[in-house]
Parts: sequence; structure tokens; C-alpha cells
Amino acid sequence: MNSSQKKAAFMTLGCKVNAYDSEAMMEIFERAGYEIVDFTDVADVYVINTCTVTHLGDQKSRKMMRKAKRLNPDAVICAVGCYVQVSPKEVEKIDEVDLMIGTKNRSEILSFIDAHLKDQKQRDFVSDIMKEKVFEPLAISEAKGKTRAVIKIQEGCNQFCTYCIVPFARGPVRSRKKADVVAEVKRVVEMGYREVVLSGIHIASYGVDQGDADLIDLMEELDQIDGLMRIRLGSMEPKFITETRLKRLAGMKSFCPHFHLSLQSGSDTVLKRMGRHYTTSEYLAIVNQIRDVFPLAALTTDVMVGFPGESDAEFQETLDFATAVGFYQIHVFKYSRRAGTKAAEFENQVDETVKTARSHSLSELSGQLEQAFLQKNDGQIAEVLFETTHDQNGYEGHTKNYIPVRLKTDEKMNGKIVELKVSYRDRHSKKLTGDFI
Repeated sequence: MNSSQKKAAFMTLGCKVNAYDSEAMMEIFERAGYEIVDFTDVADVYVINTCTVTHLGDQKSRKMMRKAKRLNPDAVICAVGCYVQVSPKEVEKIDEVDLMIGTKNRSEILSFIDAHLKDQKQRDFVSDIMKEKVFEPLAISEAKGKTRAVIKIQEGCNQFCTYCIVPFARGPVRSRKKADVVAEVKRVVEMGYREVVLSGIHIASYGVDQGDADLIDLMEELDQIDGLMRIRLGSMEPKFITETRLKRLAGMKSFCPHFHLSLQSGSDTVLKRMGRHYTTSEYLAIVNQIRDVFPLAALTTDVMVGFPGESDAEFQETLDFATAVGFYQIHVFKYSRRAGTKAAEFENQVDETVKTARSHSLSELSGQLEQAFLQKNDGQIAEVLFETTHDQNGYEGHTKNYIPVRLKTDEKMNGKIVELKVSYRDRHSKKLTGDFI
């Protein structure tokens, strides 16, 4: 097939790992001569990289598949990712879909398209992800920006929390070879990136399937790369954090003290029903250990409201616990019943109106905590990495602990790291203001 004039469009739903996988697939198309265009444009191939964490993810995935076919009835529609992996029979019933790929074999997408074009038949390439033992080598080689790169270091999860469909969508833990991660980071640093974000489905499990290295070992090796100024971590399991690991993190020049520690609930009884492997007292002890080593560490988290059986008293425990921790930001989301998980069969499913009210209450508290944390940083001297282009308000960048900072200047700042005095001047803004020292 002559693809020199062909166009491909991508719609990515869900998490940063999906975004990474989409970028890697885009490169496969570009190397074959495709032009990558916006999803709203007319294209020859549409790739919908789906999400299934909530039922809304499923709905949006289906909507995008149908929208793509309306944009160009003659296009090849490729449904890829988590929703396809978990619910292939549902996707198969969507007439607009030509190819189903799931969370494996994505590197073969062009050969699958060629096979479809020969007879126009719908094809299902979804395999049993639970039997996978090897990390699929999807990698990014080209820089799309010049400041921060997401690097995928592992795939899969072995936790099986009672509410979560992700282990069924992504399979067991598979770690990327350390040498491959190091090579990719060196490559993106040479292309101009100053910061990398280590990402995966459950990065605290990195190396458990290989036995010769863990996440901190990997980070210490990355810390030695010339030109890499910052290493940031994606979402973490709380109990991965220990005093020994914190000391090792503190010894790295490039480590960014921003910890996204998954909480899910501030109630011990809810945590037990969720199948989480910590208590609130253990979580708080970990937070205190972090702050002993990194006093101004940014602590962000995910909290689910409306888990089956969650009472008003248990939700109040979550509000009180979030206040006690003093998070910087909380990602609030409502429990979504997922077929195949244990919690889907639990009694006392919470009414949607109650979930919505609790979501609003926790989001309001999150906003208050965010302002309190910004205020704590008032007057600090901080290194700011500038990322965005200049506009009428100046430049915007982020501190190591991931606070956005606005600097008014006409000097070109893109990609620069500058030491500034940061100030909390506007209680209605979610940014600090920077001044040259």
C-alpha cells in the first residue's frame, strides 16, 4: 500500500501511559510516510486509544469511534487500548470499527491495516493480556517539545484492588529493561528535554519481575546522565516510600520532590473493602517521613467518592484525613461500577446524586488545601523550568515541587531553568509569581 500521501489521526483517552503509547504509535505511522493530522480533520486512518477506568471512559471511547467514521466513511477505524482489551465483544458490535487491537501488538498496527484493506473485514487482534510476561517495546524517539518528556518504564499491575479494572486491561507487571530506559532518556536529553517523568501503570512495581533492580536503582542511574536536570515520578503506591528510599532520593541532584501518593479513601473501613494494603495511620506516617526529608514536598493524590457502602461518617473521615495530610491537590473521582471486579457485586451501591454531592465537597476542600500549600511556598527561592511560550502575562514554568510560576519578562525563557524568588500574591490564582533575584 502506498502510504506516502496518507493521513492518520489519533484520539487518546485516559492516562499519561495511554498518551505515551499513542505518541509511540504516531511515530510508527510517521516512519511509514503518514502525516499525523488533528482528529477533527479528514484522515485515512483514525486510531482511538481507549480508556475503561470508568463507564464514562467506555462511553466516550464508543462515541469517538462513531465520530471518526462520520468524518470519513472510507477511513480505517482502529480501536486500541484498555476498553477494547476488557470488552472486545462490546466493541465488535460497533459497526464503525474495522480493527480491534487491545493493549498488546500495537507495534503491528500497520500490518493489521494492510490486512484489513485487502478484504475490508473487521478484525480482532485482542490477545489474552493476563499471560503476557514481556514489556512491549513501544518507544518514542522524536522530541515533540523541549522541556518535559514522559518515559514509560513498566506495564501492568498485580494489585487487584476490588474496584479496579486496570489489571484486567493491562495484565501483570512487566518492567522495561533498565538499559532501554536509560537509552531513551539519553536520547530525549540530547534532543533538548530538561525533565523526564517516569510513568507506568504501577511504577512502584518496577523491577519486581526482573529481580535485579528497583525503581530507585533506575533513578540513580538516570541521575548520572549529563544534561538531565529533573526526574519526576508518576503515581506511586504509598508503602513503596521508606526512610532508606527517601535518603537515596535526597541524594539525587535531579529528583523532584513531588509525590503523587494514591490514597483512594481516608477511611480505614473503606480502604479495607477496597483491598488497599495500608491504613490511614500508615499513610500519615509515610507523609511525615517525606516531610522530614523534603519539607516543601508537593503531595498530590487520587480519592474516590461513593465506593459501595461508603457512609456519611466514612466520607467525613476522608475529608478530615485529607485536611490532616494537607495535600497540594486531590484528583477527585466518583466510583464507577466495573463488571468483572469484586466491588461490582458489593451490596449498598451508593446513589449517583450522593456521589456527585461528595465529589463537590471534596473538590471544594481540595481548592482550599491547594491555596494553603501555595501560601506555604511564599517567599521561597526556587528553580523554575520554563515551558510555555511568551504571552501578554509573561512566561509560565514549574518549580521542582510542581508549582506553576508566572514570570513577567521579555527575555526568552523557553527551556531555561532559572532561580527565582516566588511569591503568593493572588489568592484567586493557582500560580505563584516569580521575580529575578
